[in-house]
Amino acid sequence: MLEIAVTRNTRPGNIPAADNLGFGHHFADHMFVMDYETGKGWHNPSIIPYDEFCIYPSAMVLHYGQAIFEGMKAFRTEKNEITLFRTNDYLNRFNRSAEILCIPQVDTKVVREGLIQLIQLEKEWVPDKFGTSLYIRPFIFATDPYVGVKVSDTYKLHIILSPSGAYYAGGFDPVSIKVEDKYVRAVHGGLGEAKTPANYAASLRAQVEAKKQGFTQVLWLDAVERRYIEEVGTMNIFFKINGELITPALTGSILGGITRRTVLELAKQWGIKATERTITIDEVYAANEKGLLEEVFGSGTAAVISPVGELSWKGQKIVINGNKTGPLAQKLFDHVTGLQYGKVKDTLGWVETVARI
Repeated sequence: MLEIAVTRNTRPGNIPAADNLGFGHHFADHMFVMDYETGKGWHNPSIIPYDEFCIYPSAMVLHYGQAIFEGMKAFRTEKNEITLFRTNDYLNRFNRSAEILCIPQVDTKVVREGLIQLIQLEKEWVPDKFGTSLYIRPFIFATDPYVGVKVSDTYKLHIILSPSGAYYAGGFDPVSIKVEDKYVRAVHGGLGEAKTPANYAASLRAQVEAKKQGFTQVLWLDAVERRYIEEVGTMNIFFKINGELITPALTGSILGGITRRTVLELAKQWGIKATERTITIDEVYAANEKGLLEEVFGSGTAAVISPVGELSWKGQKIVINGNKTGPLAQKLFDHVTGLQYGKVKDTLGWVETVARI
C-alpha cells in the first residue's frame, strides 16, 4: 500500500441527510492532494482536511486556464459495501485531458490508491439512499506565479468528495433540450475532447439563454456547418432510430464519456445494433417525421441516463415517445445503476468494493 500522510480534520462537519442533498452542495471532511514540480515529478501524496487553500494572484491557472478535472462516483449497496465504477477508465481519461492541456501525466495507480484511502476514511459520507452517491471530483491546476504565456512548471492535484442526490431536479423525468444554432462550444483540433474548465465556460452563455426559454439543456452542433450533432452540455447523446442506436462519433471535439462507452458495450452485448457515426440534426428531424425516431437520451456520470422528451431546433419542437421515458433508456438506467448499487451481478469487472460500513 502506498504511504500516504494523513492529517485528520479536528473540526468534522455534520453529514447531511440523504433525503435532500441536491448536487454538489456538500463536501466531506478530507481531500487528497499531491504536488508537481518540473525535475521532481508528482510527489507528497497526502490526505488533509477539506479547507480553503492559498495560491498567488499570479498563479497561471487564473490567467491562462491550464486545468483539468474528472467526475466519478462511489455508491453504498444494500450490504453497506462502498463500490466504485470503472475507476481505471476515468483515471485514464484524466490523463488524456492532461495530455491535451500539456499537464504532466499522473501515475494512475498512485491516484487510485489515494482515492481509495480517502474513501475508506470518509465512507460514512456515502449516502445510503438509492439514487444518491458520493460524487468524486479529481482536478489539477497550474500554480506557477507567472503572467507570461507558457506551460507551467508546478501543479496541484486535489480530490474532493461531495455527497449528492439526483443531478436534475426532475430526477429521471424526460428533459427538454434546445438545439443550439447560434453559439458554438468546440472545434476539431481544439479542447473539445478534454474535460477542462474552458469547455464548460464556453457553454455557459447558451445554457443561460436556453434556461430562460424553459429548456433543461443545450444540444451542441458542429462549429463549422452547424449541422452535425456533437453532445449535450453535460452528457453525450444517443438516438434510437428504426431499431438502431446511434451516437455521434468521437472526432476530436466531443468528450468520450465513460457512461457513453458503457451504453455502447451493453447495447452490443444485448444484441442491439449500436453505431458511432456522424449524424445531422436534419436526419433526426426527418426520422421523427417518418415515425422512425423511437428514443433520445443522454448519458453521463452525473445523471447516468437522462431521457429526452422534447427537442427544439430553430423554433421547431418535436416530442419524442410522447414525452415519456423509452424502454431502452429505462433498461440501461436500471442495469447501470443496478451494477453500481450491487443489485445486478457484475460480469465485466466494472465494479469494485473499496470499503465496508
